[in-house]
Amino acid sequence: MIDFFTKRRLNSVLGLSLNGNRLEAVVLRRGNGAWQTSKSVSVPLTLAPLTGDPALVGREIRNHLDQAGIRERKCAVCLPLDWVLTFQTALPEIPEADVPGFLELEAERGFPSGADSLFIVTSRAKPAGGEALALQMGVPRNHLTRLETVLKAAQLRPVHFTLGITALQPPGELTAAGVVALVLAPHGIDLQITSGGGIIALRSLDGGAETEGVHRGPDADLVARELRITLGNLPGALGDGLRKLKVFGRGDAARRFVDELTPRAQSLGLKLELIERASPAEFVPALPAEIVLSPAVSVAVNLLAGAGGPEFLPPKEQPWKQLLSSNKLTTGKLVWAGGAVAVIALLAAAAFGWQQWQINSYESQYADIKGQVEELRADQQQLAKYHPWFDETYRSLRILKKISEAFPPTGTVTARSLEIKDLTTVTCTGVAQNNQAYFRVSDELEKVNEVTGLTSDFHGQNPLQFTLNFQWEGVKPGGN
Repeated sequence: MIDFFTKRRLNSVLGLSLNGNRLEAVVLRRGNGAWQTSKSVSVPLTLAPLTGDPALVGREIRNHLDQAGIRERKCAVCLPLDWVLTFQTALPEIPEADVPGFLELEAERGFPSGADSLFIVTSRAKPAGGEALALQMGVPRNHLTRLETVLKAAQLRPVHFTLGITALQPPGELTAAGVVALVLAPHGIDLQITSGGGIIALRSLDGGAETEGVHRGPDADLVARELRITLGNLPGALGDGLRKLKVFGRGDAARRFVDELTPRAQSLGLKLELIERASPAEFVPALPAEIVLSPAVSVAVNLLAGAGGPEFLPPKEQPWKQLLSSNKLTTGKLVWAGGAVAVIALLAAAAFGWQQWQINSYESQYADIKGQVEELRADQQQLAKYHPWFDETYRSLRILKKISEAFPPTGTVTARSLEIKDLTTVTCTGVAQNNQAYFRVSDELEKVNEVTGLTSDFHGQNPLQFTLNFQWEGVKPGGN
């Protein structure tokens, strides 16, 4: 049996990153066991997605994508980390069935608003030698709704909402060692700590950038202090077990920042590594060397590879599921609704059956006359092909007749040549024994209704050589 409700696996997607007022977009395709990027764009937006008019923001995004030649509609989007509220909870040893209820109660206690205004996603982790933890991440629902409206105005269809830092540094397996990740962005720095297959901490360091003359770059002292505070607030001895610090960035500013942060990170027991391009072990298949690693690229790769990450795109419930899940429908109403659906389906089947019967009847009738139809079509094609060659008025014969009637039967005037161009321009040359005979021919032609613009040229005497020119037109008014 074919499962028509199974989602088709995507082969291409548009990776989007909206960080601050900057748009980054890249089209990623998967084919023949390799990744390919066809189009990309990275530009600042004049309108902010959260404060600008959604239609105008969508139009601006669409214009940038059109200028880059991007036509892909399905998109995976990296949300700004400063949209996210987090609350960490230690998971007690309770039955698995009771965990969702426990987390719901904890969310009500830890977040400033409830699930009706926040879309909450949970990442669970079990660090080695530590207690189980759950990090609940809440994004305002009105932010997500507004973003969906903006993307719809940009003629895009979102299939995945996640965070750029989690796309760059996924939580990994349950047995994976802890990793501290920093993502350098124009507006600041994103911080994430993962361990035991889940996310332990998420922070947006808005003050992580500084300006020094013409150079702008992250403040290593400020970042080191925030790292020390974040690690110190981790439960138990979890912070002491972290040894790896990844910095995602590129360019001279990122390298200068890494040089300044390295001794400070070493004092925290962290080994620092600058990530400018993906290593072959991070993605399967590996990203080509020419593809620069970015949140937009990572979210597209993870989605096409099936990794995904935390999902912040609210699910769209089908209308029929909403109807069935509604408490407003009683059993009697459901029976009536089911009966109505059955009747409609029966009527639709009958209509299609009647239509098919008519089609079969017409096809049978056509089969009986198919030979005659083909013969008639062939005749019509011949008529259309040769029709311009036929003229039912016999114009050329009428010209010859009128000229011959103008010449005397005695042979005193004879024609040497007669030329008819386009059935309108006539030139006749000949010989006349005397002037009187020639002028009688000219006078006779003047009397012909179709002859206009008659001119003559003659020379010599006995015999007289002449040339007659005239136009042959339609019958003059009052003519025959």
